[in-house]
Amino acid sequence: MAAPGETDLNKMLSTLRVERRPGVFTYVAVRVPTPGLLAAAHGMVTEGELTTLVLPVEAAERAGLPVELEMAWLSLTVQSSLEAVGLTAAFAATLGKVGIPCNVLAGYHHDHILVPVERAQDAIEALTAR
Repeated sequence: MAAPGETDLNKMLSTLRVERRPGVFTYVAVRVPTPGLLAAAHGMVTEGELTTLVLPVEAAERAGLPVELEMAWLSLTVQSSLEAVGLTAAFAATLGKVGIPCNVLAGYHHDHILVPVERAQDAIEALTAR
């Protein structure tokens, strides 16, 4: 049974739109996430003994955690399939050509990328240029 969503790369790229999630985000790594941190997290990855959380900067600061990066959260609104091939490579290459680093989180229906907050508009323009 195929996962829902689009698998054709050309269709995905031709309909790609980008939405910026309100706020500024940062990555933190903790050994044991507290319920408060879990409630504030917009993303989470468990890696061995550490859990990486994507938090609003304010939540990290309230918890006394270091804010090393300030990131904008961009969501690609195309409903891509988990079985789609090439979308991540395409948007990473597009951003790489203009010198914008990105960190990727894949949801069930959409891909999400975090880029330096000061480059958010540049990233949106690069991704939506046709």
